[in-house]
Amino acid sequence: MAHRADLFVALQRVLPKHALSRLIAKAAESKIPWLKNALISRAISAFNINMAEASSDDLDDYENFNAFFTRALKDGVRPLHTAKNSIACPADGVISQAGPISKNRILQAKGIDYSVSRLLGSSAAAKQYEGGSFATIYLSPRDYHRVHIPLAGTLIHSRYVPGELFSVNDQTAQALPDLFARNERLVCEFESDQVGAFTVVFVGAMLVAGIETVWGGFEKPGPGAVRETDFTDQLPGFSKGDEIGRFKFGSTIIMLFQDQKIQWDANIAPQKAVSMGEKIGSVKS
Repeated sequence: MAHRADLFVALQRVLPKHALSRLIAKAAESKIPWLKNALISRAISAFNINMAEASSDDLDDYENFNAFFTRALKDGVRPLHTAKNSIACPADGVISQAGPISKNRILQAKGIDYSVSRLLGSSAAAKQYEGGSFATIYLSPRDYHRVHIPLAGTLIHSRYVPGELFSVNDQTAQALPDLFARNERLVCEFESDQVGAFTVVFVGAMLVAGIETVWGGFEKPGPGAVRETDFTDQLPGFSKGDEIGRFKFGSTIIMLFQDQKIQWDANIAPQKAVSMGEKIGSVKS
């Protein structure tokens, strides 16, 4: 198994990941009916996507593949845990890892950890999470791809960090050190009356055609400088469960909370399937 994972990573190292992802992006934006319907039908079959949950199961209602992939769900399909002290799961997926943040390190997979400073693209930002808690959620291609805020908060700052586009599945996570700190990502820093500062990180991946946010739209990907955006003159506020962004293919969300602010539920462990809106932790009194 380890040998197979190493081969998979080795193949990814030599592939033109950005070029492939941008090529896929063009196809995913096509509005040609036969092409986009063929892509959608293929995805439904290949990934066993449950269209009974979608707001529409009519392929003609989706102008392109990306519109389908970021589809809305029917009302009530993902009930939100509304208790004030609960932390709601921000997305459908599987828990990759969850636990403490120690000595500026986060656990990626068994025996592998990585730098919080590198993940966030800022040593100063990382320091405020020392001793805190994190959770990593992997979204597979079959999942609902909209991301929601886990508790009420105000957007303070975002930071786009350019990087690689390795796959973020479990096989790669167990074989490639610093995976989430290598890939391109969007770091979204919030302030909450309940827990103070917390951060939600959107991690890009191979074939991900883009990250979008509700405040900035499409986050232009690719190489270049880190892009910092300060929202202190706007302070966009969100209620728990509000949509904050979406992925145009499977990827990963990482949440970070400060020391002694929250605790994860006892069942939040690697490979635990989770759904957007369910309770995954609690704010400490």
